[in-house]
Amino acid sequence: MSSKPAILGYLPQDRPPLGAQIALGLQHVITMFPATVLVAILTNFDIGVTLFASGLATVVALLGSGMRIPLYYGSSFSYIAAVSAVMGAEWGGQAVAQGGIVATAVVSVAAGFLIRWVGKDALDKVLPPIVTGSVAIVIGISLAKTALDNASTQWLVAIVTLLATVLFSVYLRGRGFFSMIPVLLGALVGYAVAVMAGIVEFGAVGSAPWVQVPAFTLPKFRWAAVLAIAPIAIATIPESTAHLYQISLYVDRLAEDLGRKPQGIKNLIGLNLILDGIGDAINGLLGGCAGTNYGENNSLMAITRNYSGPVLVTAGIISMALAFVGKLAAVVNTLPTAVTGGLAIFLFGVIGLQGVALIQSERVNLFEPRQLAIGAVILVIGIGGSMFPGGMLPIPVPGLQTAFPDGLPAIATAAVVGILLNALFLVVPPRVAEDITLDEAPEPTEAVEAVEIA
Repeated sequence: MSSKPAILGYLPQDRPPLGAQIALGLQHVITMFPATVLVAILTNFDIGVTLFASGLATVVALLGSGMRIPLYYGSSFSYIAAVSAVMGAEWGGQAVAQGGIVATAVVSVAAGFLIRWVGKDALDKVLPPIVTGSVAIVIGISLAKTALDNASTQWLVAIVTLLATVLFSVYLRGRGFFSMIPVLLGALVGYAVAVMAGIVEFGAVGSAPWVQVPAFTLPKFRWAAVLAIAPIAIATIPESTAHLYQISLYVDRLAEDLGRKPQGIKNLIGLNLILDGIGDAINGLLGGCAGTNYGENNSLMAITRNYSGPVLVTAGIISMALAFVGKLAAVVNTLPTAVTGGLAIFLFGVIGLQGVALIQSERVNLFEPRQLAIGAVILVIGIGGSMFPGGMLPIPVPGLQTAFPDGLPAIATAAVVGILLNALFLVVPPRVAEDITLDEAPEPTEAVEAVEIA
């Protein structure tokens, strides 16, 4: 008689052995590294400062939540257009953009306290599962082009990385510690192939200093920058909330499998947004990029069933160390784009499917016209808009052209439009047949009665 395999996984407050904790933390860093560094490059922010601020924001958030919210804070693509516009303006620059990023913290913290005051049920009316789930789908699918662009730098390396990661995630499931590090193992396989292919450059490692001090800068405040950057925080709230709902769903499923009580992370939405805001404040004050909790790391946790808060704290500490240890940062930076592209194909797809899982788990009725309308509009605006250059919808909006010279950010616009559509249906609910009570039903006509008698 075969014994039932043991359930493997870590809940948010679980602490793995130290060696496993470091390896799992490194896996998180590899997962967040490409996007976080890319945002810093695209906005001309210091990479070392961005890594340090990202790690510090993660550590503060985990400690602030008592290890209850297992999310990694990283730089967000949603802010690139607005931050770049301020960076390029005559009155702007990095310090001025940082002032706008600090202002996003005020928006997120205020939203968090508002939600804690009005309660989760009120938020669920404004951000129902069809909105948060559809936004999650858009985030994952809209990143597909980025994943393939990275993979296209060396298709063989990317395909080997992808295949290895997929095989490890499927066939190592339930096989001890290795079942929790498929992405790290896939990255190592891809890295080895890249070395054999001769596309890994080690020159920067030799010339890098052992110790370096990141170029921290202080913010300057201008109303123009505040008005250009702060409103983006409103658009990232659905993204952050979607991530929280996703992770709550998977954590509670693991808790059930382990015979432990549900964690109820989805009830911590207000605290999550407050901690998001604190993360933005840390970045704005030090010189890092504005961000939110990372879907890529959510995908990693869903794949590995490792939701340990201490592991995420370890990842944050490693990220902070990368900013000061020049050799270590240089080694991590040798990871070829093709390897990260192979990983991204898998991880970004999982983000999208987590949105589908969220909609399914909440039993959203997709035969109901309101739900269809909201979801359909979010998907087309978000995914279709992401196909335009820079992921910007080419829609000129009077008064916002300084902040958005190339149009509106597609994902943020899709989220806002979905919220507004849902609000419209709440304020002016459609009158459908099911809403008509028996008392309001019309009396049968004589013709109908005659037919019935006949």
